[in-house]
Amino acid sequence: MSDNEQVVAAAEEQAKTSPDPVPAADDDGSKTSVVTERTEEVIPGETEKMVTEAIDEDGDVVEETTEVTRKTVKRTMKITETSSTTKTTTLTTPAKLYGKDLSEYDDVDVESLLAQLSPEEITILAKEVDPDDNFLPPDQRCSYECTKDATGPLNRKQLIEHINKQAIETPDQPEFEPYVQGKVRGKKWVPPPRDARDIEAEEQIAIDMGEEYEHALSDATQEEIIDLAAILGFHSMMNQDQYHASLLNKGQPVGLGWDGITKSTQQKLFPMDPPNSTDVDESIKRVKDDDNKLVDLNLNNIKNISDEKFEQLFAALPQNEHLEVLSLTNVGLTDKTALLLAEAIEKSKTLRVLNVETNFISPPVIVRLVQALLKCHTIEEFRASNQRSAVLGNKIEMEITNLVEKNPSLLRLGLHLEFNDARHRVAAHLQRNIDRIRVNRLNQRK
Repeated sequence: MSDNEQVVAAAEEQAKTSPDPVPAADDDGSKTSVVTERTEEVIPGETEKMVTEAIDEDGDVVEETTEVTRKTVKRTMKITETSSTTKTTTLTTPAKLYGKDLSEYDDVDVESLLAQLSPEEITILAKEVDPDDNFLPPDQRCSYECTKDATGPLNRKQLIEHINKQAIETPDQPEFEPYVQGKVRGKKWVPPPRDARDIEAEEQIAIDMGEEYEHALSDATQEEIIDLAAILGFHSMMNQDQYHASLLNKGQPVGLGWDGITKSTQQKLFPMDPPNSTDVDESIKRVKDDDNKLVDLNLNNIKNISDEKFEQLFAALPQNEHLEVLSLTNVGLTDKTALLLAEAIEKSKTLRVLNVETNFISPPVIVRLVQALLKCHTIEEFRASNQRSAVLGNKIEMEITNLVEKNPSLLRLGLHLEFNDARHRVAAHLQRNIDRIRVNRLNQRK
């Protein structure tokens, strides 16, 4: 067999043994089938003659002629791909109300429908719809409308009496099964039986106190036993009134006993503080005149003091040499007047205590007041808490702390500091100032 015939045979064998292509499926669900067609074509070739010489048994030379025909096989393979696409349709359920399809109302103009309604029909429709708007007042969201005429102004006492009377006169709803005294309905709860060992242990506990003590306790009254329990420290067996009455030997409250309930003591009513009767104009005049008897000026809780009067007062402070205490609590101080006060503090010579609590001073102006204390070496106490801003902030507190640490004469500071660092540093510096002044006074006495 020639080389061409071997090639052709091997190709035919491979074509027979090779499997047919398998239909493939794409990721999107479409299938692709592959069909293969094999076509073989034999082309006749040339014939060659091969002459060989051989020697036979007799020794003669014999010529052998061999014809070889070459064939060419041409193979054609045709591949056909077929794909199919599957469409998925999702059905959406239309919106329904009471089983009725609402899709037919999608194109309806609601404004035109409302325009056709009468005022009475719109009122009926409004009662059935809750606007669900938090910005509307409750009386406009509520569908109930009272059509009765007003009987007069509200009298709360008569209203409560009418409600109670109506509740009493309204008959009770009849029960499905009338109440019968002594009849047990349902399953009655029965406590589980106790263990016999626990009962025996309780019976064995017995304290022999002797005939004298047993006779004394058997004849003692309940109040005496309560006193004895209080003396022995059994305060959990009685209420506070019984316990304190036993300790103070005031006698037990009547009617309390072991199961008594402590009643609240009657609240003590204290009279209201009288309003501040200080004459503002007279006080300003005395400050201007440097009255030697005016040492303490208290203008606390005086309302409607004008800014002009504050300006007159603060302008007279630097020339005054006798005023030591100035209280301006809850007088409506603002930043404008507080800045004038800061300028007056810097020039004051005798002021020792300054109180501007409960006003409308901003944190930066408070820093300005504390800064003014550095130039006035006579002020020992400064109070400025409860202002418009409840929280000063870290930056303001640190500025106040640095200013206080530079002040050698300040002994007391009335400010709410939120941060621990500022509180500790201010407290430590004020304590050092107090210790230094105390040591100086002791040295002067010696």
